[in-house]
Amino acid sequence: MTMSMTGFAIAEAFNQDAAISVEIRSYNSRNLDLSLRLPKELTEIETWAKKTISEKVVRGRVDVVVRVDETPSETDMFEIDEAKAKALYHVYSRLKESLGIGGEITLELILKNNDVIRPAESKKDMEVFVRDAKSCVTRALDDFIAMRKTEGDHIERDFLNRLDDIEKSLEEIGRESVGMTVFYKQRLIKRISELTAGVTVPDPERIDQETAFIADRSDISEEITRIESHIKQFREILKSEESPGRKLNFLIQELNREFNTIGSKTGSVQASRMVLDAKSELEKIREQVQNVE
Repeated sequence: MTMSMTGFAIAEAFNQDAAISVEIRSYNSRNLDLSLRLPKELTEIETWAKKTISEKVVRGRVDVVVRVDETPSETDMFEIDEAKAKALYHVYSRLKESLGIGGEITLELILKNNDVIRPAESKKDMEVFVRDAKSCVTRALDDFIAMRKTEGDHIERDFLNRLDDIEKSLEEIGRESVGMTVFYKQRLIKRISELTAGVTVPDPERIDQETAFIADRSDISEEITRIESHIKQFREILKSEESPGRKLNFLIQELNREFNTIGSKTGSVQASRMVLDAKSELEKIREQVQNVE
């Protein structure tokens, strides 16, 4: 199964206490590099979240950000310490009487720097809060995996189309190599004639021996067989359920090596062109393999 290493998803959950959002995005990386940012009230789900994500993601730089925006009702936003306010009023009254000071004891005086009114402490149902946060992470992860899979399907189709083109080039190379013995013989006779200015008549038996030697050194049947095997393995790996990226990268290297060998062996201009075409397709596949998990 081909899965892209790049993806993005976001999910949200709302309850009476807070709005929770989870954002997941990923980039290419040789291994799994997971970064998880949580608000302090959700640190207890960190181990669960990392385990859940790593079970579904094999490779890539994955950034996960969980945000919480508390939404208390207006009546719960602040609380009043009435006992403290009354005590302050009595203290100020006694102080006025003791010092013989006139004037009113104002509300501003009571409120000044005494925490009579302060932000209300959160009274969230933590069981519900954690449950909603986990649900949000799960939904974001599902959407994230779906996006990676969709992109992976596009990449896989591109792979298969390019493999078809490479196989066509390989067939053309194989056809060109069939008649190369006659070509090598004619080229050898011509070279001898040019070097001796036509004075020396080549020995037919020696010519056949040298031609056979050159043909053997230039034989590309083994390379063609290995390339066919590598392409078959490439297709089988794409069908498997395991993460294919590393194996595909190895096969691309092997295919390049075989085509390089063919290019150095063949004496056919047309075959050399087909080798270049195949290597061009391999390079495009190699670039895409870097995006595969």
